[in-house]
Amino acid sequence: METAEPYSVEGHRQHEQVRLDGLKTASERNKSGQFATPPPLALSLLRYASKLFGDRPVRFLDPAIGTGSFYSALSETFPPENIYSANGIELDPLFANAAIDLWAKHGLHILEGDFTRQPLPDRRFNLVVANPPYVRHHHLPGNEKERLRARLLQSLHLEISGLAGLYCYFMLLCHEWMEEYGLAIWLIPSEFMDVNYGVTVRQYLTDHVTLLHIHRFYPADAQFTDALVSSAVVVFRRSSPLAEHNVRFSLGGSIEQPESEAQVPLHTLRQSQKWTQFPANLGVMKTNELTLGDIFTIKRGLATGSNSFFILGQADIDNWQIPRHFLKSILPGPRHLKADIIEALASGMPAIPQHLFLLDCNEPEEKIKESWSRFYGYIQMGKERKIHEAYLASRRTPWYSQENRPSAPFLCTYMGRSRNGKHPFRFIWNRSQATAHNVYLMLYPKEPLRDLLKKHPEKTAHVFKALQQISPEQFIAEGRVYGGGLHKVEPKELSKLPAQILCEGIDLEISPERQQQLFV
Repeated sequence: METAEPYSVEGHRQHEQVRLDGLKTASERNKSGQFATPPPLALSLLRYASKLFGDRPVRFLDPAIGTGSFYSALSETFPPENIYSANGIELDPLFANAAIDLWAKHGLHILEGDFTRQPLPDRRFNLVVANPPYVRHHHLPGNEKERLRARLLQSLHLEISGLAGLYCYFMLLCHEWMEEYGLAIWLIPSEFMDVNYGVTVRQYLTDHVTLLHIHRFYPADAQFTDALVSSAVVVFRRSSPLAEHNVRFSLGGSIEQPESEAQVPLHTLRQSQKWTQFPANLGVMKTNELTLGDIFTIKRGLATGSNSFFILGQADIDNWQIPRHFLKSILPGPRHLKADIIEALASGMPAIPQHLFLLDCNEPEEKIKESWSRFYGYIQMGKERKIHEAYLASRRTPWYSQENRPSAPFLCTYMGRSRNGKHPFRFIWNRSQATAHNVYLMLYPKEPLRDLLKKHPEKTAHVFKALQQISPEQFIAEGRVYGGGLHKVEPKELSKLPAQILCEGIDLEISPERQQQLFV
């Protein structure tokens, strides 16, 4: 195979990459999932591959070749005489033609087309390295999703959620392109490790192949400057895993020199719904351990459908003469709350500088028009802005009414960053009667805790202190993370955090029998 001096092409390739990226807007590249692999990262992954691969003839495949960054790195890290064949597939004709011009004379065969539509090759590949297109599910037409899901069901007998991104189909459908014991290295978003639609990918990695290594970059260390996404490298062989197999998990630094790592038993992975807890946490929570979900009902704050319309300040209320009985006190966003304890005024409203109110009216428009003409004008203004046609408002009767969401004594921010050692999440003790919108999670005590706090309200402070002592690591283990160090926790994820210390601190005793009665 001819590989004469491919290294000198790399500079030209990088120039072409910049030129081609410049032909599309960031929005267009986001929609098509085109995010180029940084050259140092491509070299690092192929150096790592060469150590695992050994001294064997290489039949290389990149099903999303782009301008050929991985082939360039392959040529630099593998002996030329070991590269038996190299193939790449590229959907975008501009990138396909550029790759042909760059690499065809150096031995790379380029096929222009959609990888997911290609027939299986006559000869399988033993080294697959890819950064597949990161196309989110909402950019995939419905008929395209159905085609991909049907192909996956036929090839691996796996069903996958319609929320899965295109990168999931690339990795799973490539299974049949690999020969037995072939090595695969995929650079993909780390979200599959936590989200519900990732369960099929996780099942594939634990049951259909031998998962060798998952390296996760720190969320704040986004690998793609043009995509706010947290990345992971997934390494596996196409072979059935052994029962006692351990998987290497690493975090931070490079895959060659990670900052931390651990060996995780395969059976532990199969039990875990959150893989981003590794390598920090090697345990699986005991099923009989009390969690926040056992003692709290946890709900997302109220979703209005249009905060700018439904959440008003006093000036707007006065201007539109909105009757007080159609308004409920609501807390502002976390950045506007300087204290973690919200005291209450005699009226029950929060003791904060600026009060906000939630519009919640069940009167028909005819009655509003007849009794409150200025308020009716505000309703009409909302209709002119098409707010009544939005998803949430259109499903309410009347559309300017709200879901019932009473105030909760404890709130938790559901999104935050962990830069400079800062805790990404924040608990708030709400002593007022104000409700909260959907930037918060609301914690309502269940019967045992509710009864205890009713008898001994002074113990509420102990509950709040215990909530604040939940470590960032526990949150991060259950939550999910995005590029730039952005962490997020949903009600079900918050409900899984341990609560035993909280119960002990307030002498809340719950027998196993009582737990069975109350929390099932």
